[in-house]
Amino acid sequence: MAAARAAGHRPHPIRQFVLKTRSRCNLACTYCYVYEMADQGWRDQPPAMTPATIARAAQRIAEHAAAHDLPRIDLVLHGGEPLLSAPAQLAAPVEAVRTAVAGAAPSTRVTATVQTNGTLLTRGRLTALAAAGIRVGVSLDGGLPAHNTRRVDHAGRPGFASAARGLRLLARHPQSYAGVLCVVDLDQDPIETYESLLAFDPPSVGLLLPLANWSAPPPGHRTGRTPYADWLLAVFERWWHDGVRRTRIQLFEEIIALLLGLPTTTETLGLTPAATAVIETDGSIEQADSLKSAYEGAAATGMTLDTHSFDQLLDHPGLAARQLGRDALAGWCRACELVDVCGGGHYPHRYRAGEGFRRPSVYCADLQRLIRHIAAAVQRAAQTTRTAAGAPVAEAAGAPVAEATDPPAAEAPADHPPAVAS
Repeated sequence: MAAARAAGHRPHPIRQFVLKTRSRCNLACTYCYVYEMADQGWRDQPPAMTPATIARAAQRIAEHAAAHDLPRIDLVLHGGEPLLSAPAQLAAPVEAVRTAVAGAAPSTRVTATVQTNGTLLTRGRLTALAAAGIRVGVSLDGGLPAHNTRRVDHAGRPGFASAARGLRLLARHPQSYAGVLCVVDLDQDPIETYESLLAFDPPSVGLLLPLANWSAPPPGHRTGRTPYADWLLAVFERWWHDGVRRTRIQLFEEIIALLLGLPTTTETLGLTPAATAVIETDGSIEQADSLKSAYEGAAATGMTLDTHSFDQLLDHPGLAARQLGRDALAGWCRACELVDVCGGGHYPHRYRAGEGFRRPSVYCADLQRLIRHIAAAVQRAAQTTRTAAGAPVAEAAGAPVAEATDPPAAEAPADHPPAVAS
């Protein structure tokens, strides 16, 4: 880190704080990265964050906001399942942070969301969350029971009916509705999945690539194939050509923004520095949860709220590597014309045992096809608009639309079987 500082690297402050208010969940989804993948650290965590830990977290967050004069910080209540807390306790972490920030950094605005599986949403919980200005995001695998067969409770019973009931209730409170997150499942029809989710009136849909890497590739991964791009582009075409924009789709909007040279806050695409810290129920400070899909301890920092500040987290090599942008990427990625949009892909997707994260994404081919297709769609739309206005046609913000090419053989990630059964 001393060498990086001497070379001119300056850290970027933490802007999103994920509070693991609960370490256990009422569901046992078979693909969950917290409970079913490489890192099993949840077993050593207390079930719930104590009031003392909440108070210490609030103090540390306020200290960081004041030190960097942050205009805004984002809180995410997470788990496990955060709604295992009683309605009266749900807002306590957010209220503690807001109080501490108001005292230390009064110009800093605090936003808050809770990410839930939706099965425990009730009128009482929604009322408590709305009163505290906490918006609700729900994780779901599609809008039909057949899409959610892997989202079951600990007795193997399906959780969809309860989640659907919660989502219908949430849809009646649009001011509290943040949106739906959905992991892409190649076994499900993309259009059916998309249309079924629209039945819950989500203001936003997050389509997520499964957490996978070169040592544990995603289902359907084969050299020369782009099954995830195929799935996503089917949805894109329906969404892009719909006469009425029925919801926002974060992945597509982020790609379009990056193609146009606009800033985004995502860590899954582009070169925006990582700015997220996770606080576990015991008060330990970790990096983004998604790293736990790579190997045991990948997200750990050895830091706690009692012993370290968030400024000290900025000097952790793991976080610093995710703030270096282009300099942290594999040579193939740095030379790629899509690098400003792709950014090497989501950091956990680059991992390979024995080599670390300095590789292209395991979804490299999918991302290339997806980005080029969307770039071409944006370019055609720009041409149509300019032609209709009688103005000269210009290309859309340098959007690369040439056919994708494979990485050079020396840089191409090898195709390996999964380390564990998917």
